[in-house]
Amino acid sequence: MPAFYTGAEEGAVVSTAINKYIYINVNRKFDHTIRASYSVTEMVQNAKELKHDLIRECLDLLGIHAGIEITSIADIPSQGTGLGSSSCFTVGLLNALYAYTHRRAGQERLAREACEIEIERLKKPIGKQDQYASAYGGLTYYQFNGDGTVFVEPIHCSPRAKAQLESRLFLMYTGVVRSADGILAEQSQNSRDDVEVQRVLRKMKSQADELRDALNDDNLDSFGDLLHEGWLLKRQVASGVSTSKIDEWYQTARKHGAIGGKLLGAGGGGFLLFYAYPEHQEQIKASLPELVHMPFKFSPQGSRIVYVEENDYV
Repeated sequence: MPAFYTGAEEGAVVSTAINKYIYINVNRKFDHTIRASYSVTEMVQNAKELKHDLIRECLDLLGIHAGIEITSIADIPSQGTGLGSSSCFTVGLLNALYAYTHRRAGQERLAREACEIEIERLKKPIGKQDQYASAYGGLTYYQFNGDGTVFVEPIHCSPRAKAQLESRLFLMYTGVVRSADGILAEQSQNSRDDVEVQRVLRKMKSQADELRDALNDDNLDSFGDLLHEGWLLKRQVASGVSTSKIDEWYQTARKHGAIGGKLLGAGGGGFLLFYAYPEHQEQIKASLPELVHMPFKFSPQGSRIVYVEENDYV
């Protein structure tokens, strides 16, 4: 959160991209209107009239005001899951719009401009981790500096260790969809004003450093314990991060073989991530019949263009 790392502190996370995608299609519209189709469809005369704030700001940033059609579909629910879908959408749309206008944007530019749109223009109370993960992909350590820069450091664990890690992580969907803004706003306030929360965040940052070093050494021994300790710390940064039901699900998974886990995103709902040896995973899933298992694989790439047809955009 900027409230933490824009002072004397630095922020850091370890994250991975996974093979769940948002697909965005951009096409010229002959009648010079704008059509944006997502969970609803908007038809407007000018980009400024769009209700979808991310589409509106992306078009404004690239100077596109009319004559375009944008459609999107997603592999998973697009809001409130903790998987960074809003930032993924923003990065992907910027990437598509640059290709549409015969320009190329690198990973750093996509991530930086997505942050500009979400954090600076739209004043969302979020950090930068989702935008950078969506742009760069892979298993990566990100350091957030007080001057606004972000250091991106790929983690160099062996293919064998990465495959083992992938086999021990699994996602369970709670079915609870929530807006994270309230939780994040409180966390941001606490990051500035609460000495105890600042201490917790320093510890969480040191965990990211510890995890990076362990993975670079192909050492998975501490992964589950670090995940568990991190979840206990995360629950302290704001009210609403967890609920009694989420705590119950988490404890049930631990009783049936999960070494560690966490709720992804700001909290309150979405996906639970667990770390457990493969031989224990079926009994964990069976102990949580209300939750839906979502298989996934690590993805080495971030946002990418999969098809381009020449157009006469001017």
